[in-house]
Amino acid sequence: MKVNKIRNSCLLLLTAFIWGTTFVAQRTGGDEIGPFAFTAIRSLIAAVFLFLVVKVIDKVKPSEKKPKNAQDRKLLWKAGISCGIALVVASNLQQLGITLGAPVGKAGFLTACYILIVPILGLFLKKKCGWNIWVGVLIALAGLFLLCIEDDYKIGIEDILLILCAFVFSIQILLVDHYSPMVDGVRLSCIQFLVAGIISVIPMLLFDTGCTKESISEFTASFSGWNTWVSILYAAVLSSGVAYTLQIIGQNGLNPTVASLLMSCESVFSALAGWLILNEILSNKEISGCVLIFIAIILAQLQFGKNE
Repeated sequence: MKVNKIRNSCLLLLTAFIWGTTFVAQRTGGDEIGPFAFTAIRSLIAAVFLFLVVKVIDKVKPSEKKPKNAQDRKLLWKAGISCGIALVVASNLQQLGITLGAPVGKAGFLTACYILIVPILGLFLKKKCGWNIWVGVLIALAGLFLLCIEDDYKIGIEDILLILCAFVFSIQILLVDHYSPMVDGVRLSCIQFLVAGIISVIPMLLFDTGCTKESISEFTASFSGWNTWVSILYAAVLSSGVAYTLQIIGQNGLNPTVASLLMSCESVFSALAGWLILNEILSNKEISGCVLIFIAIILAQLQFGKNE
């Protein structure tokens, strides 16, 4: 049992590493083909990959939650569409923020604020918050001030988009939390990525490809480089496909608090990846903000007393 917990902890750390480094892929890929195109293609490839994963699982060891009748399939699609709509809004807000110039380290920490927002939104679902959540919110607000507010006390549009992204991701997480006990998780993820990809095609055609022959030709040419496809495939297969599967395996039998703490390291890995790969350097003020947000994230995941 102890060996399994160590193994699962390592799998969740690997998951956090993949998710954190994916911010680099989002920066390079989004710059090449446009934010909406990157989200659309990434999501559609992820859906295909997860569809293949489902087929393999069905042959090796079918899920107990595999749909057995029309009612089960209707519930699965309802769940997938609901989660997919939230996912596509959150993903495109995040991608726009990164494409508009937010350092990937900052993007990782701002996105990770969903860990604080989720329990607060849970109040509307009659789920109580412990005192550590409220203290964490105050610490996170101080961190956000240091991380996002410039010396002239202005906040960038990219920061606003990333904060909104964290809020919408919180809604998506609550939707997954609501539906996951009722449907197969891998199938749910497959459908939500399919929905996100299809919806993202609309703004991709409107804003990324353009409406002229020249703009379409330029957009098509952006796929000729290896860097573009490496970024797309890394985000689609590793981040959305492999990491999601590792998350399912890693969380099995592991304390949810420990699991959340391990996965919150995504924000740290994003900052390290931005520094090592993209040569992005955060100021002392921004680093202080990241430290405060990470402390808030950890504090929010700890359990004191009996919190529902």
